[in-house]
Amino acid sequence: MTRFSADWLALREPYDARARNPDVLDALVAAVADRGSLTVADLASGAGSTLRAISSRLPQRQLWRLVDHDPELLERASSAPVVGRDVTAVLADIAGEVEVVLDEPVDLVTASALLDLVSAAWLDRLVSEIVGRRLLVYVALTYDGRVMFEPADPFDAVVIEAANRHQRSDKGFGPALGPKAGAAAIARFEARRYGVVHGASDWVFGPRDIEIQGELLTGWTAAANEDAGLNPAEISKWLARRLHHMASARSSIRVGHIDFFASPTGAR
Repeated sequence: MTRFSADWLALREPYDARARNPDVLDALVAAVADRGSLTVADLASGAGSTLRAISSRLPQRQLWRLVDHDPELLERASSAPVVGRDVTAVLADIAGEVEVVLDEPVDLVTASALLDLVSAAWLDRLVSEIVGRRLLVYVALTYDGRVMFEPADPFDAVVIEAANRHQRSDKGFGPALGPKAGAAAIARFEARRYGVVHGASDWVFGPRDIEIQGELLTGWTAAANEDAGLNPAEISKWLARRLHHMASARSSIRVGHIDFFASPTGAR
């Protein structure tokens, strides 16, 4: 499974929190409002950003199982727990162990910025486990392939198309669904008679958001340079133009994501 640095996760966390779709989160909150307690399995939890983002909206008694394959990130998450929440760190590689992870008692499965990394086969496994147990599921910040720049550049689409192709490479789960993951997951749950509420959760970066814009441009450039069909010199020129817009405080970027909440309805 792909490893992400603690610095990157810390940098993106406030933007993630701002981007989460309020209607989707409200649907989750309404579904659990009458529960006295809630047990949550947070898959690929990283340093615990989902816990910090949504726990204040959930029933007061909560048990969170933060599941990740990176012990350093789990240590960060468990060393700064949210007051009033019971938090357990679970070291596991969900690429091969998701069924084992969900064998423990759980009411709600959560994940953020995960599904665009997984394969269709792994997603099928996850959906089967959730539906078979009739669990609730809240999935946020799945990249959907949309990237919009201001000011626009004729080469923007070329780079993002290359980055989206790279997104579909194997991230440890098999060939990744990449930008198709959100729609694929929603369709699978709906086919299994789950009710789904979904909506956009786009990152929006303005001219002052220099650091994260720079990280994204660096990542997209690296992905494009792995595409044998593109000219590295043209990619470098594109990056130089985009960095110039940043330095001139003229650069804005919107990155498309989707959130959804799914819950069992009726007979299966």
